[in-house]
Amino acid sequence: MIPRRLLQSVAPVFSTIRPRRRPMSSFTISAEGGPAPIPVRSVPDLTKDDLLRFPAFNIWLSTLRRSLDRQRNPAHEFHKDPYVLRGIDIQAVDVFGGGRLGFVKMKSVVSTEGGETLPGSVFLRGGSVGMLLILQPDDVPPSAEDEKHAILTVQPRIPAGSLAFSEIPAGMLDDSGSFAGGAAKEIQEETGLKIPQSELIDMTSLALQSVPANEDDEMLQKAVYPSAGGSDEFIPLFLCQKRMSRADIEGLQGRLTGLRQHGEKITLKVVPLKDLWREGLRDGKTLAAWALYRGLREEGKL
Repeated sequence: MIPRRLLQSVAPVFSTIRPRRRPMSSFTISAEGGPAPIPVRSVPDLTKDDLLRFPAFNIWLSTLRRSLDRQRNPAHEFHKDPYVLRGIDIQAVDVFGGGRLGFVKMKSVVSTEGGETLPGSVFLRGGSVGMLLILQPDDVPPSAEDEKHAILTVQPRIPAGSLAFSEIPAGMLDDSGSFAGGAAKEIQEETGLKIPQSELIDMTSLALQSVPANEDDEMLQKAVYPSAGGSDEFIPLFLCQKRMSRADIEGLQGRLTGLRQHGEKITLKVVPLKDLWREGLRDGKTLAAWALYRGLREEGKL
């Protein structure tokens, strides 16, 4: 039984987040060669212009359209009864500071003429960047792999129910700038280290160079997709290897960083590179970065 005092304390909070029942709005967007415009039903606070200015939505829509268009090829598995995007239902939105659209929860209807449908619930949040930041004492040869360390950030991640989640430095991309620029910015904000973009290696793009080119391949982002069954989020993974004095490396251990005004409360954790997979095993991008690093080294590309 929940204590009455607790219920009384949370009641005002629940009253502030109770969803308002307001009429939905409707509009259509161009199908770009499709059979008809795509109908969109949206929450009243999101206009057609707002949606079409949201980079995450545009990337998702253009990628899906390219994939659906591939069904025109007679060799495609779905050519005889192709799937079509028939509608979009915008269910909820989150707005960041300055009125910038942040997250969108929606359901898309993708079906065939025969009535077969594909799961279409999508949490739109757009691209992020992740950085594998490797530090090595400057008193050993660069080839001394056993002397390398990686930086993890330990911070609250409420969606995971955690107040101390370990992961490589990462962050969402804003509406402008390059992936490398976003990576350099996040490294500085989360670790305090200023890294020139020229020192960053895009491991995902480098690894994709080994994938045989095929003009019929889906044109996905050059990134990893941590939760493709429910979210559009894609994460290019960068590598930065930096030589520093042992004292400077030790000085990073336990340092408090992050943008406090944005709710970031980050503690740095320096771990041996060989233990990175174990220290960050709950974080998908950390494991992906570790695997890419090892794979690229084995192929002689790093």
